[in-house]
Amino acid sequence: MADERDPELPGLLLRTERDALLPLLRSAAESDFALRTACPGWTVRDVLAHCGSALNRVVESRFGPDVYSPESNDRDIAERADWTNAQVVDELERGMTDAGPAIAAAGGVLDAVALGEWVHAGDVREAWGIEGAYRGAGLTHALGLLGPFSRRKKPPLLLAQLEDGGDELVLGVEQDGRAPARYRGDGATLIRLYAGRPLVGTRYELEGVKESELCVF
Repeated sequence: MADERDPELPGLLLRTERDALLPLLRSAAESDFALRTACPGWTVRDVLAHCGSALNRVVESRFGPDVYSPESNDRDIAERADWTNAQVVDELERGMTDAGPAIAAAGGVLDAVALGEWVHAGDVREAWGIEGAYRGAGLTHALGLLGPFSRRKKPPLLLAQLEDGGDELVLGVEQDGRAPARYRGDGATLIRLYAGRPLVGTRYELEGVKESELCVF
């Protein structure tokens, strides 16, 4: 897989996911927003509030010394405590629509924001028991971002052969004296591995590396 960055890919991923996720959010019951997610301590509403805030920070170029730290994320969620669920969703929609050009112009350092938002959309679907939570139309775009992002984070080199099609993916970086690890499975499970999400019910083969060595978030 080529390592050349596609600056338009983060925005494409966000818009693709917006079109899939927003109808679900708009039709959800208020009680659905209180369900717990795979993110420790966070409800669906908390995840969405974090995502909307993170994206609009990019749009408005509002960055501080601890931006996107756990403390910063918790403050962003707390600042939206008095918002309605509809307001939280409105902000998220604006961010998913508008953040692409700013991410593209950043030269790669913000690509992980788009990838992270897509993973969080999967967290929401998982909390709601929707089949294929980390699949959908955005999966190919997400995998396209995962390769370059993984090389920034430098986990061990891994060659991934996806059972659901596509070229072999090259993730991570070479480490002295260590042969490339190998993965065989579907793309959604690969995303779960690198995002540190629960793997219960998945099926895959992993050789030459531990799951704990792969998480890049």
